[in-house]
Amino acid sequence: MVTWNYVLRYWRDALEILILAMGIYYALRFVRGTRGWPVVVGFVVLLLALTAVTTLLELKELNWLLRTASLLIAWGALVIFQPELRRMLGELGNLPLFVTTHEQRENIEVIVQTVERLADVRIGALIAIEQSIQLQEAVESGIVVDCEATPEMLETIFFPNNAIHDGGVIIKGDRITHAACIFPLTQQLDLNKSLGTRHRAAIGLSEETDAPIVVVSEETGTISHVYKGQMVRGVTIESLRAFLISVLVPPAKARSLVEWLRSRGSEHHRHPPRTAVITRNEVHRTPNGGGK
Repeated sequence: MVTWNYVLRYWRDALEILILAMGIYYALRFVRGTRGWPVVVGFVVLLLALTAVTTLLELKELNWLLRTASLLIAWGALVIFQPELRRMLGELGNLPLFVTTHEQRENIEVIVQTVERLADVRIGALIAIEQSIQLQEAVESGIVVDCEATPEMLETIFFPNNAIHDGGVIIKGDRITHAACIFPLTQQLDLNKSLGTRHRAAIGLSEETDAPIVVVSEETGTISHVYKGQMVRGVTIESLRAFLISVLVPPAKARSLVEWLRSRGSEHHRHPPRTAVITRNEVHRTPNGGGK
């Protein structure tokens, strides 16, 4: 029979094992599918094999050397997986505290309308939406624009006769920060050979940052979106809008602090304090902005 003293004695050990297991699971889940995933698999397999061999064969000197080198192995892992670790920490710090859902949807509609217009006339485009990781650290060059993001301005930038049409555009919030940016090309070797420089640059940037990226093919007008190294080609405008909302707009249950305070203030204004009751079903909603 398990006693209360037994539980108190071992609950800390169980908690440590649970936290460690969850950390390993989510870390592996995060890097899975990225270009660092094969390195993770090879690293873990090599480490487990060396540990098993030195333990089973009682190779004490090698076992001691392996334990001593654990600190160097940890530093090596930090260097090898630096892009993935930076993106992971950036996502942990990407808390939507001061951006409302309505503002996010308006910014999404600007991109959706722009892409729809450019795809109709087959004008190539490469648009990256900055989140927690600063994209300027990942690009090799770019021209500072710093203007309001509107469909007209984005169309002007990507117009073929424009001097800065060749390259990518960085959008942060409702502002265009940079244009004519050269994004890092992906190192993946198993990609379709029909993918051009725009698509390979979009994949490369998404592997190093947490930015969702939208690509319009100049040859076919096909729309693609890229996120975390994964590209989906030939999407519709509705699919593109749904993708951007899923990445950029927080769920209703995780509304921003400012939005929550605004909703509480409006409820307080409409009803006397004695009778104001907010139920769980009375959630502030914003419409899915309609595209052109």
